[in-house]
Amino acid sequence: MAKAVSIAQYWGAGCGGCDVALLDIDERILGVAEMADIVFWPIAVDTKLKDVEAMPDKSITVCLYNGAIRNSENEHVAKLLRQKSLIMVSFGSCACYGGIPGLANVTNKKEIQDYVYNTTFSTVNPERTRPQPRFQAPEGELELPVMYDTVLTLDDVVDVDYYMPGCPPAVSLINAFLDVVEKHVKEGAELPPKGTFIASQKTLCDECGREKSLKTIGGVHLPHEIDIDPEKCMLEQGVICLGPATRAGCGAQCLNANQPCRGCMGPTASVEDQGGSMLSALASIYRTEDNESQLSEDDILQLMSEIKDPLGTFYAFTMPKSIIKRKVTEKKAEVSE
Repeated sequence: MAKAVSIAQYWGAGCGGCDVALLDIDERILGVAEMADIVFWPIAVDTKLKDVEAMPDKSITVCLYNGAIRNSENEHVAKLLRQKSLIMVSFGSCACYGGIPGLANVTNKKEIQDYVYNTTFSTVNPERTRPQPRFQAPEGELELPVMYDTVLTLDDVVDVDYYMPGCPPAVSLINAFLDVVEKHVKEGAELPPKGTFIASQKTLCDECGREKSLKTIGGVHLPHEIDIDPEKCMLEQGVICLGPATRAGCGAQCLNANQPCRGCMGPTASVEDQGGSMLSALASIYRTEDNESQLSEDDILQLMSEIKDPLGTFYAFTMPKSIIKRKVTEKKAEVSE
């Protein structure tokens, strides 16, 4: 007998941690199985894409799509699941912001394939063979998804109803969303407004219980370079923590493990660019040797030289959704004679 709720889960360009997070709700997964039919989940249910194509439009109650859009298959499945689902959830940092795969936007498809198939020390490829979208083999025509030049987010290709950030999303957020869906189906309760983030509206600093007292720092350190005091603010110890520019809702798990926030929950609604906001926050507390608060160009260059990987530090999870979005190759203007 079909149940009132049906759920689909799909893994695009990502690591698979979001799929595991759904299992981390422990015994609650049994309640989900009682409440809903899991109609599509490639790592757990033997349902094929052709089965989804045969489903009536809007017959899936909720689709949890995790992973960025990296190739033509990711986009095709996203559009198919959007067509078949009443509610589309951007599940996890990669779907919401591009995530770690989004850092590939500092390069392009040609450069990546040149490196992988030609220049790595372990590559033996004298014919310089590259993956092709179609190849005629003795067994028949083989087809591979087309790799895109730019990593996209889920809402770049389909309409999204809700966002649940995190790498992976916290169990508390997953449970909260499942409660909302269950009450909607069983009791007719209203769903949150479209576009809602299933997370806090505050910054991680508001959720963090570390002591904050100092207002300035004289330099920055990697976590392994100092003995971090678990009671004091990471930033005040000179360790770059993205808490001031990051949405709360994760339970400050990294900070509780005495590691700085890397920003996987993305920016709050009031922040347009997470990396830019964090750079501004860092510059506001950085002081020079003569304790000048107004930084000169040389001071700024000195600060940036202390940050080993600025892009990976400030945009590790959000580059495709940032103002930068991707590396731009300047084209020389043609001069007419």
